[in-house]
Amino acid sequence: MTTGRVNPAHTLEAMGITGLSNVYYNLLEPALVQRALQRGEGTLGKGGALHVATGQHTGRSARDKFIVRTPDVEGNVWWENNPPMDAEAFDRLHDDMLAYLRDKEVFVQDLFAGADPAHRLDTRVITELAWQSLFIRNLLRRPERAELDDFVAEFTIIDCPGFKADPERHGCRSETVIALNFEKKLVLVANTAYAGEIKKSVFTILNYLLPEKGIMPMHCSANHAPNDPDDAAIFFGLSGTGKTTLSADPSRVLIGDDEHGWSDNGTFNFEGGCYAKTINLSPEAEPEIYATTEKFATIVENMVFDPETFDIDFEDDSLTANTRCAYPMHYISNASDSAMGGHPKNIIMLTCDAFGVLPPIARLTPAQAMYHFLSGFTSKVAGTEQGVTEPQTTFSTCFGAPFMPRRPEAYGNLLRSRIARYGATCWLVNTGWTGGAYGVGARMPIKATRALLSAALDGSLNDAEFRRDANFGFEVPVAVPGVDQALLDPRATWADGAAYDAAASRLVAMFAENFAQYEDHIDDEVRAVALG
Repeated sequence: MTTGRVNPAHTLEAMGITGLSNVYYNLLEPALVQRALQRGEGTLGKGGALHVATGQHTGRSARDKFIVRTPDVEGNVWWENNPPMDAEAFDRLHDDMLAYLRDKEVFVQDLFAGADPAHRLDTRVITELAWQSLFIRNLLRRPERAELDDFVAEFTIIDCPGFKADPERHGCRSETVIALNFEKKLVLVANTAYAGEIKKSVFTILNYLLPEKGIMPMHCSANHAPNDPDDAAIFFGLSGTGKTTLSADPSRVLIGDDEHGWSDNGTFNFEGGCYAKTINLSPEAEPEIYATTEKFATIVENMVFDPETFDIDFEDDSLTANTRCAYPMHYISNASDSAMGGHPKNIIMLTCDAFGVLPPIARLTPAQAMYHFLSGFTSKVAGTEQGVTEPQTTFSTCFGAPFMPRRPEAYGNLLRSRIARYGATCWLVNTGWTGGAYGVGARMPIKATRALLSAALDGSLNDAEFRRDANFGFEVPVAVPGVDQALLDPRATWADGAAYDAAASRLVAMFAENFAQYEDHIDDEVRAVALG
């Protein structure tokens, strides 16, 4: 039995997938919620939100992600960062997953990845679970119903949480696997119900394809000034650094919260929704995101709630610190209808500094921006990946190394060329710790971060007095209205200045050690930044 609207020439049977009990094509939100509840996949919460739990996998399984080694990608993939899988092993995995699905019902969503029609990726997602079909329908861009009549996917993702891979037979590390085959335009996900794997697989595909078109794919959020799409800003950063929260500024128009492209037409969102972290979510600090947790068809993931009142405990991390909600963009009142903006006037690089060394904001020269983009310094926060229970210092190049199939320089050169061509002011913003390292200091006040960003985006911060940072050479404002002046001098926030100096010296050395890998791929101006 088949249900739902689909291109008759692009059914699963036409793709060679047969023996299924039911196929549900492109179900809308009410039907997906209904099927998920009927199948016992979740619980209906306040406002019609769907509460689900993802089991043992509550974050990405970064070590279980592979790219199939085929001749067409051999010379282009950054293999040191992307473990290879043999094509034959992939084929066995594919065959075994299809055999597993026989006599089961599956859910199919035909969706767009990319708001700019000139650069979008038509994507088919086949899931074993109804709630995962709703998740990706929330997260990607939804075609008009009439567009489905002619929809043909360029890439297909098959997600089977109930299938366990065999490392020996399938050439993977464990029973969990995420395998991308660019030659066959197919992604296989097994033994994890964490739906973020689907979303990030789409991002990884675009990160490989778009640079060939001269388009910069970016792990960033983006917004623009009211009534002025050309006054755009982008926010680079890993999960937990504040991309979603800081871009959802009610005084600006939200383009998107996580994944974007920068083409000659400007910036465009890859997605049609948001996947926001919800641990300690506050109705005061993040009212719009908070409100989505009680809206119809929002996926509320791994959050603890009262079984009688259905009130969510936003501070309860007993299932994971990586609690999240997935909702369509239109649930945010200031979201852009087009999800497109102009060339960014401001580029913000967000970092979560667990050392407590970096200032809350610093202005970067183009060469310094290149240095910090390639460095990608941050701290992985609890829950984003399996096994991360407290902040861990890391250098994630391009602020998204787990999703970068090409060498970092490919993205770095694209970014630099776009900055040179269109101009932008670049800022480094620390949303991590102040007054000491993690365990001693405190998290940077979000009100201060918002005030500093507002001043940067409206241009007033450029008129402030700046000092040169002794450790990294960038410019730091001395005073900003509405911000505690003490925060702007991180050394002064520490009880022991000598301890700060020692921590800063260690961090500078870590930067230098990490950046050595890029010295053969940079020019003298960036090399001078690296050498201090």
